[in-house]
Amino acid sequence: MTRVKASHILVKTESEAKQIMQKLAAGDDFAKLAKMFSQCPSGNNGGDLGYFGKGQMVKPFETAAFKAKPGEVVGPVKTQFGWHVIKVTDIKD
Repeated sequence: MTRVKASHILVKTESEAKQIMQKLAAGDDFAKLAKMFSQCPSGNNGGDLGYFGKGQMVKPFETAAFKAKPGEVVGPVKTQFGWHVIKVTDIKD
């Protein structure tokens, strides 16, 4: 079973997520931004969610994470929790 290791930054609005994507594109550190802006408790760990398999995350989040390659940042992704910026750090089969 394929498992993805990802980090994320959860915010309330799409515009906040887009601003974070711009900061990342400009070279800002993902973990630092997660600690500053994420509304998920994982923000304290730089947004790290560890490894997860299919069926463990809400569908839009899972779909985006499983399409990304290691090192890739994707988003904004909307779920019932808010808007996510997702960074995939590893994939294991």
